[in-house]
Amino acid sequence: MVDLGLTHIALPVADIERSIAFYRAYAAMEVIHHRVDQATGVKVVWLSDHTRPFAIVLIEQAEVQPLLTPLAHLGVGCKSREAVDTLCNLARQEGCLLQDPQDSGYPVGYWAFLRDPDGHTLELSYGQEVGLTVESS
Repeated sequence: MVDLGLTHIALPVADIERSIAFYRAYAAMEVIHHRVDQATGVKVVWLSDHTRPFAIVLIEQAEVQPLLTPLAHLGVGCKSREAVDTLCNLARQEGCLLQDPQDSGYPVGYWAFLRDPDGHTLELSYGQEVGLTVESS
């Protein structure tokens, strides 16, 4: 068996533990693989939320230029508007809320942007039907 289709996105990060904590808190992701590359000494971690065969690969680098900045972003569907609000309140307290939640109607739904520790953008949403559209197409 081999992987087919879109399997991951790789992001450079300055502090891999700080990034793991961010994606654990805001995207319900956990480490599924970790290693130190033998040739370079670089720390590499794969994260998954176990909802589909897709991972975020974090690669620790001394210098990071944010790659995913609005509008380029990772999108995470939440189970309710309240879940989005709860996470946004936490993000506001932690200083990483980039854009307050707003309701853009169908098909965009209720969404907000957060900034991860390296400046990459994470969208939290409720009411988008990306996964449902893929399944029904």
